[in-house]
Amino acid sequence: MGSDVFGAVPEQELRRAGRRRRFDRGEVVFHRDDPGDSLHRVESGRFAARVITPLGDSATVSLHGPGDVFGLLAVLSPAGRRTATVVALERAETLAIPRSAFLHLRAAHPEVRDAVEQVLVSQVAATTDRLVEALYTPVAVRVRAHLIQLAALYGDLTTSEVTIPLSQEHLAGLSGTTRETVNRVLKQEQERGSVRLARSRIVAMPALLEGRPALGGDVVTAAAGSR
Repeated sequence: MGSDVFGAVPEQELRRAGRRRRFDRGEVVFHRDDPGDSLHRVESGRFAARVITPLGDSATVSLHGPGDVFGLLAVLSPAGRRTATVVALERAETLAIPRSAFLHLRAAHPEVRDAVEQVLVSQVAATTDRLVEALYTPVAVRVRAHLIQLAALYGDLTTSEVTIPLSQEHLAGLSGTTRETVNRVLKQEQERGSVRLARSRIVAMPALLEGRPALGGDVVTAAAGSR
């Protein structure tokens, strides 16, 4: 999750600049390569940005919760095209801000310009981390790391447990592996007491997932063969 790009803009001014949009679970906000004529600030709910890999799999490249902004690259790019497909993970709402209104807000509020720069820097850093993760991190460690990320998105890491209302397929797309591999890792974690599995949801115990080094059974090569 990122910082609120529009945190310094008076809420009334921001709402005049955009319009509310509501989405059902599984509804597509926009598709990759669609015209980038607006960006979205998440008001409620959660969204996933996805791409299709060369092998035809769906990979989740980022998650967005309340206060986050998505669609930023398309409104800043001269090409003006979406770089990923964004889907609502549950019933959700955004404030859609047209490109022209966004450019006006950025010019009128220097804090918006600075926040945009920080978001872009964070995105570059996250992309680098994901590349290193995909190439060199054992798959079990990747799955645990993304479970912690999801626990932070859906709850509080200081609580004893967090319910993540997503399927193992969603976790596989985020972790860059197959559902079968995620299922194997989750069953190992269930035996260790760090997760409980239920239909279309995972109950995670953040304290038991965080900071635990890879065990012998976790050492799965992160090269192409580990998918």
